[in-house]
Amino acid sequence: MTLYKKILCALPLALLAIHALAQSNGESGSSPNTNSPYTRYGWGLLSNQTMGNNTAMGGIAYGLRNGAQINTANPASYTAIDSLTFLFDGGFSFQNANLGDGNAKINAKNTSFDYMAMQFRLHKGLGMTIGILPFSSVGYNISTESSMQSPTHTSLNAYHTYAGNGGLTQIFLGMGVKIIDNLSVGFNASYLFGSVTQATQVSFSDASFDLSYKENHVKVKDYKLDFGIQYTQALNPQNSLTIGAVYSLKHKLNNESYTAIQSIATQTGYSFDLPHSFGAGISYCRNNQLTVGFDYSLQKWEDARYFSKTRQLNDRSKYAVGVEYIPNPFKRNYFSRIKYRAGAYYSNSYAKMADGNSADEFGVSAGFGLPVFQNKSILNVSAQYIKVKPQAKTYMLEENYLRLCIGLTFNERWFAKWRVE
Repeated sequence: MTLYKKILCALPLALLAIHALAQSNGESGSSPNTNSPYTRYGWGLLSNQTMGNNTAMGGIAYGLRNGAQINTANPASYTAIDSLTFLFDGGFSFQNANLGDGNAKINAKNTSFDYMAMQFRLHKGLGMTIGILPFSSVGYNISTESSMQSPTHTSLNAYHTYAGNGGLTQIFLGMGVKIIDNLSVGFNASYLFGSVTQATQVSFSDASFDLSYKENHVKVKDYKLDFGIQYTQALNPQNSLTIGAVYSLKHKLNNESYTAIQSIATQTGYSFDLPHSFGAGISYCRNNQLTVGFDYSLQKWEDARYFSKTRQLNDRSKYAVGVEYIPNPFKRNYFSRIKYRAGAYYSNSYAKMADGNSADEFGVSAGFGLPVFQNKSILNVSAQYIKVKPQAKTYMLEENYLRLCIGLTFNERWFAKWRVE
């Protein structure tokens, strides 16, 4: 199949996912895929931008290299695919959240479409991936009550409501190039789009006091660039070590923003930045049965402008470990080919509260890669438990999440040439 035909086959599939993923980010009046008060800060809940198999392994990705699974977190991995394979990967998740401060608790359920991507080889040593991923999600509605005094009232109650929705989505095209047999580099070029709306309303127990309303709205349409590198060293015929690294470019975001006070909207010229982001990982693979990996990443949000100011957000670091075990990938027995996965991670939130503190996030995961009949396609199922805890005793809530993630990787031999004799 010629190059342009491969691309034409892939593009319509990518476009089918755009509307669904935008809807899951709370656009067009749909329900957001998060209810976290922490999404009040910055661009909301940041996506890990990984596939279903990575999720089960604690989110590790930078050092993973597998020709049967798409790894969008490091585009250098795209060269692992062979010439006859076409991969198509899509996933969604169900989430149950418990939010509480020790006195009151809130329970919320969400469903979201997480990602869609496809990968194929363009030429020897050149792999390509097209897909769509969430970048961030915003969804919260918080109400507080306070007492105050005025010249005409000995006691007056004020009711504060904070609400937000929206999110950012990225459509990307990525390529990986093999420099030498064990060294590959790659890039993802993304179109980043979406909008975030944040509103604050204050009303009073005495209706003679005017209601106060303020809304900030930011709409983004810009690019995003990510670069990756991977190096694999064979230790012996059965064992190998892969080291990977990624870098995302910092730049000013093209945006349209306005602020509405009461019923009057004014266009503003606020500046927003994407931060410098770095990541590195290492994985060890033994006989195609056991894979163990570790990742570290850093996002420099403190230096990025948010509403034209720096130091409005915290730098975000993340540490992750993961493992995958296959009893015997070479047997035809179904249970011998099941992939067992587990992982854990720790990160700090990039949200900076009024007292300057942030929140710590801990997560553990486990799951399976289930072969689909006798072909190479895989059903990825994983469960995550995530705990978000404020670093200090503030007004912020402690959050507990139980998330079920389901993804399906189609692995088809689309480009084989058949001969009839």
